[in-house]
Amino acid sequence: MTAIRGAAAITGAASGIGRALAIELAQRGCDLALADRDEAGLKALAAEIGEGSEKARKVTVHRVDVSEPGDIAQFASEATAAHPSLGILVNNAGVALLGTFEEINQAQMEWLFDINFWGVVHGTRAFLPHLKTMEAAHIVNVSSVFGIIAPPGQSAYAAAKFAVRGFSESVRHELAVAGSPVKLSVVHPGGVATAIARSSRTGVGVTDNARRSQMIERFENAAKTTPKDAALRIIKGIERNEPRILIGNDARFMDLLQRFRPGTYWAPLQRRLEKMAKGKK
Repeated sequence: MTAIRGAAAITGAASGIGRALAIELAQRGCDLALADRDEAGLKALAAEIGEGSEKARKVTVHRVDVSEPGDIAQFASEATAAHPSLGILVNNAGVALLGTFEEINQAQMEWLFDINFWGVVHGTRAFLPHLKTMEAAHIVNVSSVFGIIAPPGQSAYAAAKFAVRGFSESVRHELAVAGSPVKLSVVHPGGVATAIARSSRTGVGVTDNARRSQMIERFENAAKTTPKDAALRIIKGIERNEPRILIGNDARFMDLLQRFRPGTYWAPLQRRLEKMAKGKK
């Protein structure tokens, strides 16, 4: 089992899973390099960590737009200089886009990919040279349950999260073959109670605001896992060097369903979701 120690860099740290993970890692003795576009949120989190820790942790905050490779390169340089013992990288930042393929335009799809996929790639590339110098290190790339199944209305998001999964698995195999000290886990959260759906963008072709509200409501009703529980599951996965970390009973169920019904899982899953929705009324 790998011990959590040294320092960790986390993108998307101002809210949701990233924020919860920062708090839990700090409680385990980690110093932190926290990145997000929300600089005020980062400063509030850093203050909370400082107030809630029995032993003062070194926390640095970095305003980073992960869609900008230059921002990520600067973050890696500043974070490793401030935290020479940095041995954990969590590529967590992500956004959502609601609408079918025909309702989103190319610019919107590229915007999502720049954050959800290329942000992971650029983060891994920027930090890997430093991580390889450590005695032990770990990369955590956050995909989604939609990196395992692909429901309608999520063509852009699912495409990016499947790409994160494929990229991460290949890099993990490359590191293992090379005998690298760097391990890699890909995370597939199911419904986690964060603001990602409510803060999502909507496809330019979506003209029905009621449908957007319904999509958000369905997500929030299905989001049973707290960010803290998600963070604890990720930490356990790091400690155990798990290649794939599934978060939530819904993620485990959907993973199992697509194994038995590859390519045809959506019809039975839709019936189950409709039944659950009726049960709430």
